[in-house]
Amino acid sequence: PLTLEEVRMLVELFYLPYHHGALAQELLEHFRWLRANSLSVGVPATAPDACGGTRWRGRAQSFQLLCARTCRLHSRLVSTAGRALLYDLHPYLWDIRNLLLAASAFVLWLGCQSITAPILLGRDAEPWARRGGLFGELQALLPVGNSCDLFYHPPPLFPSSQLYLLRPLLPLDKVGAMAWKEGGGCSEVSQAQLCRAPALPGRLLGSFLSLSPEYTFVLEDEGGPCGYAAGALHAEGFLQQRDSSWLPAIRHKYPPDLGTGGPALGQDALEEAVLFFHAEPLAVPQPVLRRFPSLVQLGTAPRVLDVGASRSLALCLLSALRANGSRGVFCQVSDADRQQLSFYSKLG
Repeated sequence: PLTLEEVRMLVELFYLPYHHGALAQELLEHFRWLRANSLSVGVPATAPDACGGTRWRGRAQSFQLLCARTCRLHSRLVSTAGRALLYDLHPYLWDIRNLLLAASAFVLWLGCQSITAPILLGRDAEPWARRGGLFGELQALLPVGNSCDLFYHPPPLFPSSQLYLLRPLLPLDKVGAMAWKEGGGCSEVSQAQLCRAPALPGRLLGSFLSLSPEYTFVLEDEGGPCGYAAGALHAEGFLQQRDSSWLPAIRHKYPPDLGTGGPALGQDALEEAVLFFHAEPLAVPQPVLRRFPSLVQLGTAPRVLDVGASRSLALCLLSALRANGSRGVFCQVSDADRQQLSFYSKLG
């Protein structure tokens, strides 16, 4: 059963509409301070601390621990509470968990920036755009807090106790043993197989990993990486660089006949990935680039059934882009790719 400490945490998260318990108050105070003082951490973690970076990282670590405790509380409630109590309380705790996954990743991202731009917020939202309580106050602190469609999703019919971790891309992620499939899915393969066919993960994420790694996030569950969100702040320059330098280099590295030597991963899959590099990419119309200057791409593994985790991926990526001045985003999807169209539609 839930411990007394866990019950106390649950009460403090939803104490009163305008009066928070100790845990909720601590979460808000940390998040407000970290956001307001993010400029003080604009140095690498190994550099001498001249502007309060150590203090910032200490509070960031405390915030991460509080977020992790809340995520574990959600998992514990799903695993141990009686069905009637669970279905009464789960929607509220599920919402808080999803928002804290995004907030935690956003704070980690702020700490990774060598130069952090001021967070640019849009005009004040109408009163109905934000909810009350802790959720509404956390929502207001994210740079995309006025985009109310991003924050409302009905909870799943069957609650899951799966624990997730959401974080920015790490250098080691670029050499991970994971091949992403078209349509947002992924399948685990051996490192030796990936060495023989590195074109497979490069098909979806290669250009982002090479040209815009600072706007790439990874979702993990207990089985390892299970989702990603990637973006380019200035899409026009990103696409030009992709077509003029990255694609020619990758085409030279993976000639069209490479797919004939990949039986370990399935010849069809490898041929498809290599042919993808040699197909001429479609141009993005200038009116689109003017109105939506940033490019995004998201995907999750088939085992990720909780749309809340996907929503958190979108929130942290859009918050990072918005914090550095983006006015809007677009994504490129084939009109025949029903799986990806459905995935983005579910995110709103």
